[in-house]
This record gives sequence, C-alpha cells and structure tokens, in this order.
Amino acid sequence: MEVTGETLIQLGFNPGKWFSEAITHANAHQLSGDALVKYLKSVEPEYISLLDEARPFHMNLRAEEEGEIDNVEKVRATMDALMRIPTTIEGAVMPDACPTGGLGQIPVGGVVSTKNAIHPNMHSADICCSVMMTNFGHTDPKTVLDTVHALTHFGPGGRKDPFALEVELENKLRSNRFTNNERALNFSKSHLGTQGDGNHFTFVGRSAQTGETIMVTHHGSRGLGAAVFTKGMKTAEEFRREISPETPKHNAWIPYDTDEGKEYWEALQWVREWTKLNHTVLHEATARSLNHDPSLRFWNEHNFIFKEDDVFYHAKGATPLDDKFVPDSHEQLRLIPLNMREPVLIVKGNTTANNMGFAPHGAGRNISRSEHRRRNSDRTPEEIFATETKGLDVRFYHDEIDITELPTAYKNAATVKAQMTEFGLGTVVDEILPYGCIMAGNWQKNAPCKRKNRRR
Repeated sequence: MEVTGETLIQLGFNPGKWFSEAITHANAHQLSGDALVKYLKSVEPEYISLLDEARPFHMNLRAEEEGEIDNVEKVRATMDALMRIPTTIEGAVMPDACPTGGLGQIPVGGVVSTKNAIHPNMHSADICCSVMMTNFGHTDPKTVLDTVHALTHFGPGGRKDPFALEVELENKLRSNRFTNNERALNFSKSHLGTQGDGNHFTFVGRSAQTGETIMVTHHGSRGLGAAVFTKGMKTAEEFRREISPETPKHNAWIPYDTDEGKEYWEALQWVREWTKLNHTVLHEATARSLNHDPSLRFWNEHNFIFKEDDVFYHAKGATPLDDKFVPDSHEQLRLIPLNMREPVLIVKGNTTANNMGFAPHGAGRNISRSEHRRRNSDRTPEEIFATETKGLDVRFYHDEIDITELPTAYKNAATVKAQMTEFGLGTVVDEILPYGCIMAGNWQKNAPCKRKNRRR
C-alpha cells in the first residue's frame, strides 16, 4: 500500500516539508504498520512547544473606574496567553492599553521582548505608525492648519500628484524579497504624502513653554507597510508549521538567524525610512508654502520592532524612551498624543525595571468604536461634535464626522498622564496645547460603492 501525506496525517503527524522525504523513503523501503510509525517518529522534526507557564510581564495599568475593569482584565488575559509563546522573554503593558483581536494577541499598549524571533503580527499591518513635529515659530496656527490642509491627503488610495520617491530608497526596496514586488513598489510611490484614515491626524497647537506654533503629523507606512506585513505573516506561518505548530497562527514568528529573518528585519528598516520620508515631505511642503525655515523637527515611531543584539522588542502602540531604540533621536525627546482636545506631550525618559524602555503612545480606548457609536445613538454626530470640539478648529478631510475619533471615544487623558507618572513612564518636558486638527473622518459614508448603491 502506497504511503501518502494523508497516511501520515491519519497517523497523527503534522504536515511539513519533511513529509516529502519521509514519504519517498517509506515507499522505497515498503514500510508499514509499526515499522512505518517507528521510522516517522525518528525523522519527525522536534517541535517547539508552548510554555507551561506565562513569562513575567509588568502591568503599568490600573482600572480607576468601573468602566475600565473589563478592559484591564481582558488585557491581562491576552498577555497571560501571549507570554506562553516560547520565544518570549519579558512583557509590559502601558496605561493606554486595550485588547485587539483574539486571546493571546498583543494588545495596543503592549511591549513584548523575544529571543531570535520577529513576530509580524506584533507590529500589525500599520508598520511604523509614528509622529513627527515641526516648530513654525510664532506663525499663526490657523495659517499653518490651512496650509497643511491644502497639501495633505487622507482616506483610501494614493495621490493624483504624489511626491517623488528618493531613488536610493527605491533601490533599497527593490533589493529585498519582502519589498521587491509590484504591489509594494506602487504603494511606495502613490501613497507618499498621504496619511490614511482611522486615528491618524495632523495636529496644530502652541508650545506651553514658548507659545510657538507646532505641527504634529501621525500616520504609518500605508500600503507599503501593509504589503510587507502580508508577506511577513505568510513567511512566519511557513515557519510556524515547521517548528511550532502548537503556536497560534497570530503569534507565528520568523527566526532572525535565517535568511528570511535577516531580510525581514532589513525590510522593516526600509519601511521605517519610507515612513519618516512620508512625514517629512508633508512638513517640508508646509514650510515651503509658508516660506518658513523650521527651528526644530523630530519624530518617533510607536508601532514597531526594536532590536538589541538578538533580542527583539515588539512595541504595539508604545513609545520607545531609551535612545538605544531610536537611532535618529533628538535630545531624547519623544511625542505622545492624547486626543484632539488634549495637548500632545513632549517627554523624556529612560529604561526602568518595569517599563522595558517604553512609554504609552496615546490615550487608548476602553470600548470599541461600535460600542461608542451605540452609546451615543441618541444624539446626532453634529450635536456630539459641537459639544466635544468647542473652541477648537477640528476638520474632517472628507467632510463627514467620525464620532469614534472625538475625545470621549478615548480613555481619560488625565488618568493616562497620572499613571505615566506613577509607573515612571517618561517625564513631560513640554506640552503642545491644541489649536485644531485634521482627520480623515467617516470617508466610508460617501465611498464610491455606497454612492452607487444609494443611486440604485
């Protein structure tokens, strides 16, 4: 009787690349019964199992009101499951943490260090989501907001007039298996100078210390990052099947000491470089339009993977404080936005026993977007908007209000700031007091497919 892959599966063996050679050998030697099972056990790969107990993690988060209890417990439960993944070393949770996805998926506001392993799902499709600020001196903040409003682009798709991609960066993208494909390369050009949707924004305010006008942009790597993430997850899944099938798919990893691992790490660096450029072209275009030479500009990512030797720090919505994580750091300064009604914090900090070298990335959420809509269904978006943005110049690029991006959709900013102090998660050295901001808004309401359906 011929041995097939189905034969091996029925005998309880996990499929993998080793099947092909084992099947050839078994058929060549006409193995069956106990002899076949004995042989298969002798050549079956030694799988890496889940840990019996979770590795330690630091909860820099505490529920301070009844509405936060469920969120905190879900965060704790998902971290308990996550820290049983065999690559993990240590973890930390920030005050802005909230669960996302299934049990064992890294929460927003989570940090996890791993040994020799890059977990693509721990940075998600929005690789290198980040913030950049430019100081425009005593320029009128409305003038700055008007200027950047005319230059930026929010929502799906690319620009009709994209900025030029640097030749050197394009060559880097073409040199890597994760970025050298038509989809990624097209995104790298058409999405340059775009900010996407969701919680991404352009914020303009004044320094609490000097009164100078500062612009802050917030976005990730757009379609380029999503394309790299998709290929990264596929590669991680191939390794998972081979070395740790017991590990949940969303926690699959790419071993760094492989060709794929080193190339994926390199691809992340090119995505980081592209994302920084994506911020920079908007800031420079704004400065040129204002005929202004900026006095200060710096940036930091808060959704990325950071490396120290063969240890990888996965920060899913967490700001790196330690300069060892930020090669282009400016005087240890970092940006932490809260919500459109609150200041953007400028902070400094160092690694401590409980923060792993990180701080929060914002205010986070206690409830989902859909739950926030349900709780506010008794008022119109216009009524909610008028109440929550009073005194601010808040604009939605697609002219449709998204109430899930208004202040009450997020955690209490004062609580997040207080817990930053309590848990030693950075020191605030200045605040950018809000004047106004631009966000995508509810672009789906008037998306082409929906307009077409309404006409029908």
